[in-house]
Amino acid sequence: LKTDVDRQVNNFRDWGIQLGRRFRALKLWFVIRHFGRQGLMDKLRLHLALAREFETWVRDDPAFEILAPVTINLVCFRYRPDGSPDEEALERMNKALMDRLNRSGRMFLTHTKLKGRFALRMCIGQTHVQRRHVEEAWRRIKETAAGIES
Repeated sequence: LKTDVDRQVNNFRDWGIQLGRRFRALKLWFVIRHFGRQGLMDKLRLHLALAREFETWVRDDPAFEILAPVTINLVCFRYRPDGSPDEEALERMNKALMDRLNRSGRMFLTHTKLKGRFALRMCIGQTHVQRRHVEEAWRRIKETAAGIES
């Protein structure tokens, strides 16, 4: 994966112990050892539930739309205000929205293209995430989107 800032910052994930199969398994072993089987399942279930709740908030807001079924902890959506311009303008608006949110340092969204449409990706999976964090992210998304002009 390449990002716009690869040459601007050190990406410490590339500085770790060799990425051989045994060392990758060691990371998983530590996670299971720390949380336990049930604790890990509970974390994953929480992340899935928060993603479904976030999906509901996006669906309920007429200025946004869901672009793919939510089957894991990843929600693909986009800002699409009333009287939405063409796809190129929507892509510019959503890229600007993503860039502003990411520059804030308070959250980080990624993007993809789904059937030729620019989609924002909200992945809920941080170890200590709580509902209030997802609510705050949704509030920031809506506030920032309101400042984006077509």
